[in-house]
Amino acid sequence: MTSTVIYEGELRTVATHLASGTIIHTDAPVDNQGKGERFSPTDLVATALGSCMATIMGVKARDLGVDLRGMKISIQKIMKADPRRIGGVNLSFSFPEDLKVDEKQKTILERAAHTCPVIYSLHPDIDVKVEFNWRVVTPA
Repeated sequence: MTSTVIYEGELRTVATHLASGTIIHTDAPVDNQGKGERFSPTDLVATALGSCMATIMGVKARDLGVDLRGMKISIQKIMKADPRRIGGVNLSFSFPEDLKVDEKQKTILERAAHTCPVIYSLHPDIDVKVEFNWRVVTPA
């Protein structure tokens, strides 16, 4: 087993990762009768995509001898109605200003991001848009 989820009432859950004991609390969003005080389950799906892409890029960056520490991903989840579902996820990557990568490394890292397991697990109707904002110093 991977995890357990307990419904607390009031449209809130507590999920526990069994191997580590890490806990995630969820809440329904305000536009769906919740308080919006915690991640919603659909927020977690969008966030999992960003986290997965960062992790896969991190694996490839380590192989390339590149340190991506400080990379930030801003994530926007777009909902659709009838039925209520995730319609799109926009991800915008920002990199530390002192990151040193060349064009080939950038291409390798971007391609790696698009191979994360979460992106392959999303329904094909979900529109995923990814923007890489490289503001880096090219190695000499």
